[in-house]
Amino acid sequence: MTLFMNSKEDLVNQAVDGMIACSGGRLARLDGYPHIRAVVRADWDRSKVALVSGGGSGHEPSHAGFLGPGMLTAAICGDVFASPSVDAVLAGILAVTGPAGCLLIVKNYTGDRLNFGLAAERARAFGLNVSMVVVDDDVALPDLPQARGVAGTLFVHKIAGAVAEGGADLAAVTAAAEKAIGRIRSIGMSLDTCSVPGAPKDDRIPEGKAELGLGIHGEAGVEQVDYVDARTAVAMMAEKLSSLMPAGTKHVALLNNLGGASVLEMQVLAHELARSSIADRLGWVVGPASMMTSLEMHGFSISVFPAEEEELAALQAATPVAAWPGVNALTPVEVRELPDGLRPIQPLPSDHPATRDFLTRCCEILIAAEADLNALDARTGDGDTGTTLATAARALIQAMDRLPLADHTQLCRAIGQELSQTMGGSSGVLLAIFFAAAGDAASSGVPMREALRTGLDRMQEVGGAELGDRTMVDALHPALTALDEGGIDRAAKVAREGADATGQMLRAKAGRATYINPEQLSGQNDPGAEAVARLFEQLSAGADQPATT
Repeated sequence: MTLFMNSKEDLVNQAVDGMIACSGGRLARLDGYPHIRAVVRADWDRSKVALVSGGGSGHEPSHAGFLGPGMLTAAICGDVFASPSVDAVLAGILAVTGPAGCLLIVKNYTGDRLNFGLAAERARAFGLNVSMVVVDDDVALPDLPQARGVAGTLFVHKIAGAVAEGGADLAAVTAAAEKAIGRIRSIGMSLDTCSVPGAPKDDRIPEGKAELGLGIHGEAGVEQVDYVDARTAVAMMAEKLSSLMPAGTKHVALLNNLGGASVLEMQVLAHELARSSIADRLGWVVGPASMMTSLEMHGFSISVFPAEEEELAALQAATPVAAWPGVNALTPVEVRELPDGLRPIQPLPSDHPATRDFLTRCCEILIAAEADLNALDARTGDGDTGTTLATAARALIQAMDRLPLADHTQLCRAIGQELSQTMGGSSGVLLAIFFAAAGDAASSGVPMREALRTGLDRMQEVGGAELGDRTMVDALHPALTALDEGGIDRAAKVAREGADATGQMLRAKAGRATYINPEQLSGQNDPGAEAVARLFEQLSAGADQPATT
């Protein structure tokens, strides 16, 4: 995988310096590159208990992203997924520890335990008061003798940080951290593994599968499962956590992005967490956010913690640390009434067999053309014109019994309203404007054919498309004009001519095709114009011309 970096050797050093340069003077680092990467608070005066954490890089914003009042004092950064050296940890301890002492918060990996542990021993030899806690919140592998430390570590950073910020001594800060560690539970899931810079991609998770319980360094999880959807993914994780969550106790959930999931996906996962089997035991949530990542791993983790009153207060205590998203109550979705004037007025339904048949035929024509129009749009757009039109057509068929079929004025307005709700993209809005304006014109006594041309004028006025701009207007405008001159057969002929003419237009002036080069446009009809041409051609080849046209 190609990365925005200069070299593998300089990656972490330059990333740390970039973060410090953008911190507004809040952070600094100790000298000693490349072996010592210790980032410290620039405002630290050693008057309170210092909190030091760290580990391998690649988990950003952990750990240096959580430096600040109420959280960490120093972060020690190793190479990607590699523990920092003993000297680096010791340098960080010596730089920030005063008479109040220092607490090391370590994730349960052998390298971290050994290097932080030896550094603590050497710091004590200097006469410093240092204690250490080890976070082991991962419950994915129940038979593992030493559970891994993962995103639940953030709970410990925040609780210990708030207690230390309040002026507590080292014993109290350590006790608060140890109490929290004993009750934090975490599990993760991912659709792929991570790529370590300079190393080949691990492709052990095949397409269509997800791995449950993998570690933040890409370590194998408990099992690979069929990936169905976000709901099923959250349900599997909730099942693993449920038996470890005391019933009747409200928990804080931490929803963590492992690096590669989009914000949109994380919000969907939050939606599913809020309706999962453990939702009744969740009172608050941290995130969703990227807090402890695994490079670009396309996954997420859930941590749960049955916070007591003082622990919840510590989690909610103010901190300026931007990477900490805060704790929010998990609440039902509030839905408010639409403002006056926006709630659509539903017309009284009425039947008119000829109109019903005509509308149904129009819809069937568009549905049948779905695949062809998508293929055409894929060459000059995003490949969804056929689906957009077919979706709206299916919705109109479903709504047929609710439409005022006997009142063509109200019918145009109702079709416009239906399209605005069911047809995506700009085409849906433009056609909704077309039918709404046609309905308004017809209500003034204008004949329906003229009303349709009024709708087209309004659509062009709002959308800005003119003849020759390579849009559906190039087929629709001549077709509506020809209805008066020669009926549906003439309209079909000129609609086809207009659609085919768009294939010779090498520059589009509206829509997504404006971004396409002339070579790609050459010989390709505009899909909207093609849809109009096919509609009129099929109507011409079908039943007798209905009264509405």
